[in-house]
Amino acid sequence: GAPAGATIGQTGLERLFDPQLAGVPSGRLLAGGKVIARGSGKPGEDVRTTIDPSIERTTIAALAGRYGGAIAIDPSTGAVLALAGQPLSLLQPPGSTFKIITTASGLENGEVTLKSTFPYQSAATLSGVPLSNAGGEVCGGTLVQAFAVSCNSVFAPLGAKLGAARLVKTAEQFGFNRAPSIATAATSTIPQPDAIGDDLAVGSTAIGQGQVQATTLQMAEAAGVMANDGRRRPLTFDLTTARRAKKAAGERIVSAKTSRAIERMMLAVVSGGTGTAAAIAGVPVAGKTGTAELKSREPGDTSSNPEDTDAWFVAYAPAGTGKKPRALVGVMLVGAGAGGDSAAPAARDILAATLQR
Repeated sequence: GAPAGATIGQTGLERLFDPQLAGVPSGRLLAGGKVIARGSGKPGEDVRTTIDPSIERTTIAALAGRYGGAIAIDPSTGAVLALAGQPLSLLQPPGSTFKIITTASGLENGEVTLKSTFPYQSAATLSGVPLSNAGGEVCGGTLVQAFAVSCNSVFAPLGAKLGAARLVKTAEQFGFNRAPSIATAATSTIPQPDAIGDDLAVGSTAIGQGQVQATTLQMAEAAGVMANDGRRRPLTFDLTTARRAKKAAGERIVSAKTSRAIERMMLAVVSGGTGTAAAIAGVPVAGKTGTAELKSREPGDTSSNPEDTDAWFVAYAPAGTGKKPRALVGVMLVGAGAGGDSAAPAARDILAATLQR
């Protein structure tokens, strides 16, 4: 057995694999000086994890000591290949990466299609309050164009149109308010519909603000649903489990049609939208940026201070018709500015390393 007060099996991989690693201690039960029972014990088992040392080194280097989290996953098996910082435990507003979920809800509920178009404007007014686009930019057009440049004036009203109940239901299908597939991870949360509030609050929630809180793991998994044709595959650190999982389909979250539509939008993010810094020559990358505000703004305030925002990027590759994604990445950096400027380059480095395995 372990000495009293030992930290064995309390954190990290040792906590996850403690039942296999620790085994069962041997011992004797004494009554006075007489042995009345014996336990022969059982040695612990070796565990081979999914962590890839080369990808792990790249992921640590990409995070570069910054406060946040980064994770690399094999989307075909759910194997966690690398992680750095706090991708499992640090909860932050996910910003526009949440638009993956909002768009999925809109498509699944028939509120939008790829043929939908939207007015070009710098802000949308909800509950009498203007909600601005990043930097006050004017955007709109098709759903693909609006997604590529992360247009708040399109997706906040879409959230209000869906309503809190349908938006929350979709988020929960993606994993919010549910026990994570990795036992040691924090639960990502979204308020229940009756606790969100008016159209402005629902619209803010739809763009990953308000009271939404997510881990890097959760938002990487949201992108992973698109990589897996609309299915959510449980994640694991156990190599044996990962190898078996390749034969399993996973839980259906959205239709294959919806996942293909969102993949098209995510490809546009990297090819010509807010995530061009994640592009890899010769490899189609599907991604989504997020720039989550950490402080309240006055209506119409479009000022920018990098320390006031979290930078997010989630992506997978190779993406597109006929492709089998082999790399899924999530990066979140606290107080690091725009997702496309700081998180996307870090994600690109991790994606490139993962694709080489």
